[in-house]
Amino acid sequence: MSMKTVIAAAAIGTASIASSAYAAGVPSVVLVHGAWANGSSWAQVVPLLQAKGINVVAVHNPLSSFEADVAATRRVIVDQPGDVILVGHSYGGAVITEAGNSNKVRALVYVAAFAPSKGQSINAIVRQAPEPPAWQKEIHADATGFLTWSAEGMARYFAPDISPAAAALLAATQAPLSAVAFDGKVTSAAFTQKPSWSVISDNDQIIPAGLQQAFAQTMKATTVHVASSHVPMLSQPQAVADAILAAVEGTR
Repeated sequence: MSMKTVIAAAAIGTASIASSAYAAGVPSVVLVHGAWANGSSWAQVVPLLQAKGINVVAVHNPLSSFEADVAATRRVIVDQPGDVILVGHSYGGAVITEAGNSNKVRALVYVAAFAPSKGQSINAIVRQAPEPPAWQKEIHADATGFLTWSAEGMARYFAPDISPAAAALLAATQAPLSAVAFDGKVTSAAFTQKPSWSVISDNDQIIPAGLQQAFAQTMKATTVHVASSHVPMLSQPQAVADAILAAVEGTR
């Protein structure tokens, strides 16, 4: 047997061990994107979880209303073969707070995310700030009330710690968000009944780190801090994957 064959066999064996590490009786991971995004926003995190043998599904929400996004997420939860670890980024945190009440959901992971309490909407939370955030001027509403970011604003406020080319791609492929989505109110906060983890982005200009910390304290969440902008799944994917894996381990 040649040395190349030995090396190849060893590599295959290592991959098999990694892929089976979590294979037996492990919950699926369902990833819920935030506003102006789709399931591809998790593209750098997904392979890190799959390498551990975890079934991963990224939701594609319509972003037409809070209720529609919760319904779409619930369909994915129900479709999984077993229990679920539910992960939400940004606005997706509000979605998982509502959709996470499913009996199939073992735990919640918030990634630079909103975590509204019962009766709260994202707009109600944002309005509590002493002044409107600077980034709001970078949002444009079309004739039907759907919102998009300027490319300059997305690069400056939303994702300043990824490459300019990646930020430009993010802006060009963003999914418009209906303005009414931020008015949707949580009717029952799943984090009051489920264990929660929180990835706090310390350099976030969209949801300030202090607000993320306040959410985590309300949830009694296990917290991880990352030196990231609002998109740690793009700039710090390993840290995000590690937090999700901690939730998997913590609920076994």
